[in-house]
Amino acid sequence: MTLRVAVVGSGPAGSSAAETLAASGIETYLFERKLDNAKPCGGAIPLCMVGEFDLPPEIIDRRVRKMKMISPSNREVDINLVNEEEYIGMCRREVLDSFLRNRAAKLGANLINATVHKVDIPTNNTDPYTIHYVDHADGSVQGVGKTLKVDLIIGADGANSRIAKEMDAGDYNYAIAFQERIRLPEDKMAFYNDLAEMYVGDDVSTDFYAWVFPKYDHVAVGTGTMHVNKASIKQLQAGIRARAAKKLEGGKIIKVEAHPIPEHPRPRRVVGRIALVGDAAGYVTKSSGEGIYFAAKSGRMCAEAIVETSNNGSRIPTENDLKIYIKRWDKKYGLTYKVLDILQSVFYRSDATREAFVEMCGDMDVQKLTFDSYLYKTVVPANPITQLKITAKTIGSLIRGNALAP
Repeated sequence: MTLRVAVVGSGPAGSSAAETLAASGIETYLFERKLDNAKPCGGAIPLCMVGEFDLPPEIIDRRVRKMKMISPSNREVDINLVNEEEYIGMCRREVLDSFLRNRAAKLGANLINATVHKVDIPTNNTDPYTIHYVDHADGSVQGVGKTLKVDLIIGADGANSRIAKEMDAGDYNYAIAFQERIRLPEDKMAFYNDLAEMYVGDDVSTDFYAWVFPKYDHVAVGTGTMHVNKASIKQLQAGIRARAAKKLEGGKIIKVEAHPIPEHPRPRRVVGRIALVGDAAGYVTKSSGEGIYFAAKSGRMCAEAIVETSNNGSRIPTENDLKIYIKRWDKKYGLTYKVLDILQSVFYRSDATREAFVEMCGDMDVQKLTFDSYLYKTVVPANPITQLKITAKTIGSLIRGNALAP
């Protein structure tokens, strides 16, 4: 037999899964509803992703080496990368996603431009799943109804995952990211050449942060919040536009985008022979709201577990086989998510705590620890003396900002 796997969704999670499966000779079907999709997100990727996923230089629009953290009272703290080799990559999702998707297809994944709307789930452990989908290969919105039988399904179809609903994966809370792409005059764009800005304050987000991130020929200006309603999002976006007004003068909005961001992993990420990865699984970090690297990594780790437990596609993996991926994922990244969750609940709860947070970011030890953790995706253990210093500085900042009051 040859194992047949459907991957639904071709963002970084789905494409990375499909690439690993196809490279191992497994019959792989990669479904994507919108081949020109540009997911609204900050588009920041850590340095380790560039090497780990063999991303060519042209994928990266900007190499950010400078960050400005801006507090509710507009106190600015500059965070600069000292090592010239290090940077945070800024990319447009339509460019990154297209590259990863096409690479998977070149390796043998069957790319299907389609909307998946239903899955028939078998009553035993060996019968195939039947995927019902509408094929848009003819270019029409209504498309042509078709079915496909597969042994396994990977749901990589984002926060509103159809696959998660079909497998009854359970719900999760989600935030909304809202962003405007703004084309700036040349002199204003030059300011953001290798600089990204993060703003905190109740006026720009009551539980997250707002950003100005540089892209190829424009900046992405946005905010995120758990308090999901149109009025509050518009108010918060007006807040970041007001805070950054002078730097954005003369800018022209070229695109407006919004998207849900999961707040924690789903209750069930593997059910039967269906596994969830990326946003569908809920792999977005608190505090930073980062998801691209974790999406790609989860897709790859899930596919690696399938290749391994199927003996390169010669047997059908079981639910327990698929759960190996979950165990490995939680062991590798569980602590990272917990730490960032705590950081968000401590530092994003009031303007006083946000002032303390920005003050703390001015410390070189804190900066090094933060950047090492972000760039290389490890919760870097500082030496005990440094750790004590950071703890003392954190408490000092919180006290000065009256942030320890309940």
